[in-house]
Amino acid sequence: MSTFKKLASDTALYGISTILGRMLNFALVPLQTYVFTRPEEMASNVELYSWVGILLVIYTLGLETAFFRFAARRPDDKQKVFNESLSMVIVVSLFLSLLIILLTPQIVVWLDYPGQELSVIWVALIVAIDAIMNIPFARLRVENRARRFVQARVINILITVFLNVFFLIICRDIYNGKYLTVLKPVIDLIYYPSLGPGYIILANLLSNATYFILLRDAFTGFQFRLDKTESKALLLYAAPLMLTSLAGLVNTMTDRLFLQHWLPENFYPGLTSKDALGIYGNCLKLSVFMALVIQSFKFAADPFFFSRAEDKNSPKLLADVTKWFIIACVLIWVGVSLNLDVVGLLVSKRYRPGLPIVPLLLLANLFLGVYYNISFWFKLSDKTQFGTLITVIGAATTIVGNIILIPLIGYMGCAVAFLASSFVMMVICYVLGEKYYPVPYHIKSAIGYITGGGLLIYAAQYIKIPNLWLAVPYHMALFGLFLAVILVIERNTFLPVLERYRNKKAAVSDKA
Repeated sequence: MSTFKKLASDTALYGISTILGRMLNFALVPLQTYVFTRPEEMASNVELYSWVGILLVIYTLGLETAFFRFAARRPDDKQKVFNESLSMVIVVSLFLSLLIILLTPQIVVWLDYPGQELSVIWVALIVAIDAIMNIPFARLRVENRARRFVQARVINILITVFLNVFFLIICRDIYNGKYLTVLKPVIDLIYYPSLGPGYIILANLLSNATYFILLRDAFTGFQFRLDKTESKALLLYAAPLMLTSLAGLVNTMTDRLFLQHWLPENFYPGLTSKDALGIYGNCLKLSVFMALVIQSFKFAADPFFFSRAEDKNSPKLLADVTKWFIIACVLIWVGVSLNLDVVGLLVSKRYRPGLPIVPLLLLANLFLGVYYNISFWFKLSDKTQFGTLITVIGAATTIVGNIILIPLIGYMGCAVAFLASSFVMMVICYVLGEKYYPVPYHIKSAIGYITGGGLLIYAAQYIKIPNLWLAVPYHMALFGLFLAVILVIERNTFLPVLERYRNKKAAVSDKA
């Protein structure tokens, strides 16, 4: 139980920065969608940020996970592994970002976003900074410095939010003479309305640059070092993981890269393909709730399970962790899907036609989260090539699904393709894992909770309540009922915990 509590504690701690970051960025969605009322204005940002994820995987070469593995194997050489990993990432990041900057004129033509050269350059710099900072952040996790990790993330988030408000609201209003007109000459030097959503990217770049100050202590002892033998060992372990992550990113980003180009003209009356991409990309952000749990868990779980790779109880612990991970994700899926009428208020009306994709995207992320959870078997058994195989199959499923479904059902096809891909990856990973690294997963409970949640969401759609004041209590009652069923089923877990709490409280009272 103590190890389980340790993982839960670290997940909760990492979750502070993850949840705050997602929530505040989530809070920026209404700001951004109300400032840029035409969905096509946000299309370029949606596509460029899709490339950020893919490029980040290439820049880091999978060395983050390699650092975890080698630091756990050779704790005495941790500084040496850190130096080697960070040095390789610095070289790759600087080279590739410089290349992108030089090719910017051709890139904007290829992407069909004329006049957005600055946005492309800023994105190249964002990726370089994020890639370089990935290794110091990994070091904090290896050293169990979760509080330092969270502190840096939270400060960065607050800066990002402030800069969004500053550029999108304050600078715009002063420029237009609404207030503080005495500052207009200064604002005229830094604010250009033609940049539009590019200021969202600039805010991201400036806030991420502060990491070099916020995490300067995480670079302690760093010496630029490229040893051929050491680099080769790290890359041999990391390469399959990089390919796995790359295929995984292609899997999750294909929808935003394909939608604009595969959607037939006039598929949505009165909307361009860029409008459709803007709607889809911003409704996609509403599935952030599931990503919160997944990202928080990954931050804590990677160093946790690698440090216990040789523990004979690891399979059982992994099974128990996966069970509660699924329960948490199912509760989020049901809670958000039942309350789409409220969640939809976070985006302006022109974006709300895309809301029906949210339950599918949440379920897809749930399956993807389970895949990440059970994929520890090939990392712990050093069979990372299976991860590459699985994610390539997943990416192929997504690509084929998007090509077939986008012309038929529009952006709903993107959601269905992602759901199918995540499910396929999860199933293949489980089947192979049972052969090479058997884990006693709680399959029946997982199927039961997911099926029950899906049936509840499906049934609730047939009872439409236009009045929000009546709809919210009704949907919350349904969610409460679902939660109560889980608590009853899992009472053998909760009752002993409550009993221990009561006994502990009584002991403290007796002493007093």
